[in-house]
Amino acid sequence: MSKKTVLNLHKVCVRYGDVKALDEVSITLNEGEIVALMGPNGAGKSTVLKTVFGLTSIHEGDVLWYGQKIIPVAHQTVHRGVAYVPQGRRVFTHLTVEENLEAGGAIIKDKKARKSAINEVMRMFPVLQQKRKAPSGTLSGGQQQMLALARGLMINPKLLLLDEPSLGLAPKVVKEIFAKIKEINSTHNTAVIIVEHNITSLLEFAHRGYIFDKGKVVATDTAKNLCKNDTLEKVFLGTFNAQK
Repeated sequence: MSKKTVLNLHKVCVRYGDVKALDEVSITLNEGEIVALMGPNGAGKSTVLKTVFGLTSIHEGDVLWYGQKIIPVAHQTVHRGVAYVPQGRRVFTHLTVEENLEAGGAIIKDKKARKSAINEVMRMFPVLQQKRKAPSGTLSGGQQQMLALARGLMINPKLLLLDEPSLGLAPKVVKEIFAKIKEINSTHNTAVIIVEHNITSLLEFAHRGYIFDKGKVVATDTAKNLCKNDTLEKVFLGTFNAQK
């Protein structure tokens, strides 16, 4: 049985002033897939996440959600089942762990359902259960990233957008974060788009990947095949020449 296509970007263009942040970018994501976006800084990877979530305006092209054309707007996107975990964690440091999770589940109006969602998320992240009443500002960097992930899971998302989840974390903690992402994907069949510079580790568990350069997709393949070719290396070295 073929998997449904969750998301489709078709020749999407995004501009910041005179700069083309995305230049006719096309991406497909199916149910249960982990798709990696890779490339140097400024290549357009994070802009893809912001575009999907509705934080940037699309100048050209289409975004399709389960085959239906949409114009992404952040508050509507959340209701569709899309969670965005931005770079730098951005937890509410003055709120407790539990209060952060309540904020993540703000669209769940039924208090019992929201409480149930918090308990479910806590089961996935035992370290957060232990610090349930602690101000999130007292957590370590790794624990704050766990909280940012957990907060995104409060809506039981169909699609999880992750921007540099390993940024600034120790290798041991990065391993734990990646293990949680894999668990979320396999347990809930959650589709994931992840922007990440820790490419070697990322390609070990991603299913497919897209390589970006100067706002364009210059290559796409299975993660296994991307590991074997030198396109990514050439892009980072600035020696890649797109085929005309």
